Amino acid sequence: MAVQVPLWHHYLRAIRSRAAPRAQDFQRAEDVLLTVLERVHALDPHFLVDYSRDLEAFQFALRTSEDPLPLEVPLRVDADALLMEEVGAAEAGDRPAPCLLGVSGEGAPLERWTADDVFSVSSEGGAACRGYIAPSKVLRVLRDLLVAAIVHCRHQNLIMPGSLNVESLEEEESHLSLLVSSGWRTIRFNVVPVVRRKLGAPALETALLAHGFPEGSLKRILSQEVALVPAGAQHWRVSTDYLLTRLLGALGSLQGHRLDSLSILDRVNHESWRDGGQSPGLTFSHLKTVLLWACALFPAPEDWAELQGAVYRLLVVLLCCLATRHLPHFLFPKWNLLKDTGLDLNALYQRVERFASQPEASLRIHATHLGRSPPPRIDSGVKALLQLPASDPAYWATAYFDVLLDKFQVFNIQDKDRVSAMQSIFWKTKTLDGEEC
Repeated sequence: MAVQVPLWHHYLRAIRSRAAPRAQDFQRAEDVLLTVLERVHALDPHFLVDYSRDLEAFQFALRTSEDPLPLEVPLRVDADALLMEEVGAAEAGDRPAPCLLGVSGEGAPLERWTADDVFSVSSEGGAACRGYIAPSKVLRVLRDLLVAAIVHCRHQNLIMPGSLNVESLEEEESHLSLLVSSGWRTIRFNVVPVVRRKLGAPALETALLAHGFPEGSLKRILSQEVALVPAGAQHWRVSTDYLLTRLLGALGSLQGHRLDSLSILDRVNHESWRDGGQSPGLTFSHLKTVLLWACALFPAPEDWAELQGAVYRLLVVLLCCLATRHLPHFLFPKWNLLKDTGLDLNALYQRVERFASQPEASLRIHATHLGRSPPPRIDSGVKALLQLPASDPAYWATAYFDVLLDKFQVFNIQDKDRVSAMQSIFWKTKTLDGEEC
């Protein structure tokens, strides 16, 4: 008799069957872009080519969603010689403030970056600061270099016909958007000039978070350089994409279904919650942040040993964030990634809760998977419980999320201390507004 494979594993197999072709498509597209960027570097050596992008193909293979992919172009500049001036800290709120990158008047070796095509002279003048590197001007120079490089590479047959078209190059406020064809797949890259600089690790409770990651990896990754990327005509901002991708890569060295759970939710998000990518909604970056928090909140290996339970670790964190309308950035926890997104968070919450209550309908990918769905796992009262961290941040802890796992009937931990802590929170939250939750 054939062994019955659970729907979760059928769904994961379908995703994995596409992973290798997706990685190959990405590699071919990236090779085209790197060839063009090598020509850009030949035209202007101050624009460098970053070959250390091994994790980008790995991350692309995890995804189903087709959001644009960032491609950083480092600038050859002595970042430590630049004057970094934060501006608008009050307006920035809890996220890192934008900054100006100034050039000192004391003869720093930055001649290329004081040319008129990339530099704005300071109105105040003086020896302290001659002016600022203007990201809008840098983008314009990079755009012209890319156009010249694409034309050259096509004429010299360095890239395949049709793989890259100058007409697809679009200049946005903070990046250059470019379509690259790779076989039957077309991938959009956001080409971004970056200044890499050490800023020091964010002020995190790293001792509390580190347990969910390979030993020493969190501290090591957070000590690396961050990228300063365009944030307007004159301003730059801190980008943590590289650091977060490195953290995701570190999770790949651990046993369990951490990355599988991310792949499953990204597929469900794309197909069901975003109607095949036709509706606005959560991005892969949102879900990646949810996974990082889930790993910090559920550091025990047994939390990730079983596939369905691993997915629900992400789901309870995601539902809580949607119910409270607050998804904290992993490195800057006061920064709310759901703020000012324009998303209908109520409608999105309903879709995610419906999936968490009865996931089977979204997991069926073949006629042989049809059948009667089990009854809903939860009742309608769970949202009040999910909103507790908004009134008391102390609930953002493992014991509280264990209660949520128990609500969804996937709490299978045997550790006595953890069970006791979960039960303590359960009795504390057993009644909300006079109703059982």
